[in-house]
Amino acid sequence: MSLFSWIIVVLLIATTSGVNPGVKVRLTAKGLEYGKVQVGMAAIQQNLRTIKIPDISGKKRISRIGKVKYRLSNMRILNVELPKSAVDPVPGTGVRLAMSNAKISMRGNWRVKKSGSFDLNVDRLGVSANIAIKSDSTGRPVVSTPSCSASVGSVRVKFRGGASWLYNLFNKFINKALRKAMQKQICPLVSRAISGVNPQLQTLNVLAKVDKLAEIDYSMTSSPTISKSSIDLNMKGEFYNIGRHQEPPFSPAAFSLPPQVNKMAYIGMSAFTANSAGFVYNRAGILTLNITDDMIPKSSPIRLNTRALGTFIPEIARRFPGLLVKMVVKTAKPPVITFQPNNATVQTIGTITAFAIQRNTTLSPLFVLNIDTSVSAKLSINGMKVVGKVSLNRLDLTMGTSSVGQFQVRALDNILEIVLRAVIIPLVNVKLSGGYPLPATGKMKLMNTDLQILKVRDDILCITRYMCWIYYITGILMRPEQSTQNIIVRMK
Repeated sequence: MSLFSWIIVVLLIATTSGVNPGVKVRLTAKGLEYGKVQVGMAAIQQNLRTIKIPDISGKKRISRIGKVKYRLSNMRILNVELPKSAVDPVPGTGVRLAMSNAKISMRGNWRVKKSGSFDLNVDRLGVSANIAIKSDSTGRPVVSTPSCSASVGSVRVKFRGGASWLYNLFNKFINKALRKAMQKQICPLVSRAISGVNPQLQTLNVLAKVDKLAEIDYSMTSSPTISKSSIDLNMKGEFYNIGRHQEPPFSPAAFSLPPQVNKMAYIGMSAFTANSAGFVYNRAGILTLNITDDMIPKSSPIRLNTRALGTFIPEIARRFPGLLVKMVVKTAKPPVITFQPNNATVQTIGTITAFAIQRNTTLSPLFVLNIDTSVSAKLSINGMKVVGKVSLNRLDLTMGTSSVGQFQVRALDNILEIVLRAVIIPLVNVKLSGGYPLPATGKMKLMNTDLQILKVRDDILCITRYMCWIYYITGILMRPEQSTQNIIVRMK
């Protein structure tokens, strides 16, 4: 999707409720200007090349000569030059596109008694158009041009061949006719260029599928905030189970993007978005994992069997000799994600239930431990997705219930840490490597990434990154505010 389409997306006036967003997007005047120069004006220029001037014919009385019949035909555009123009936010409404001193050159044929050709140059062509956006039934934007004005400053015609001197006698009359014919077509063609992005806007991922279980809702939570320097767009940014939209028992806290407007665009993601993902996956029941000995690396000196556990809990070796052990790891409630300088932290509270696997495959319960873990997640961007990789920070165990008598829980730290590091964390990283989509449209993508983490001040984290699509990304900020932390993607 073109950047001009992305500009329109940012201007979307939504009709949804005014709840706090989980995701914010800011497009600055610099971003608008880039989109106008690189994409928007190219579309307008292409449409202006399709101007069709109808044949002009009639009679004109010329002093000392009398009535002269004339005809101008086969007029076609040779070139359209669009100079520097402006795309300016209009506070509270939308944007205004204005250009002046555009030029058009064309060529055609003329005829009185003999035939010839002529060259025509239009100077000081000006256009001013207001862009309005409405939502369709799917919540996606539809654009239009409610008002447009065009002016043609001057038309210069040079006739060649035959009795061209006759035309030069009433050049002013012909200029007026040509100017009027062209001026009537300019605004419809500009409007067509703007409305031409509507099919592309239908690719806006209002609901972005993550996997077979989850999707992200990027619908708008309120109308955009439009100032002289930027346009801020509020998006829901919430994970849902596919086909079963249930709100979590928490809501996003208010947050705002940093005041900077020197980059093209900023994307801000609060911790609410990440935590809604935890709620969704916990609700789907997939945050449960069965661990068996065949999942432990062969090189590990500790195995998941009653002999190894019996070293620390003799009752297990006595009652269940020579059996393999199965551990069921399950979250007790959704994980909690917070953003901090240099990383994101995920805290999980759950249980580990150990079973002895009898030779007839029945399971004999051994014990249940309460587990409280904290892992760090290094974030990065791959394409148009946020990806992560976690590593263990902390593991705390407490006794739940036991069928094999009381024992020192700390004695199992080494075994359970091996299970976490060798099995659970690698499985989690495989899931995180799939990534979670950023708000995007069509073929928007990031390439040639270069990640750096820069601490700006105590509560701000910058991650610089480049993209070779339309923008250059130059940073992700993580900023805690009240109970919610935010990730800000800055686009240069």
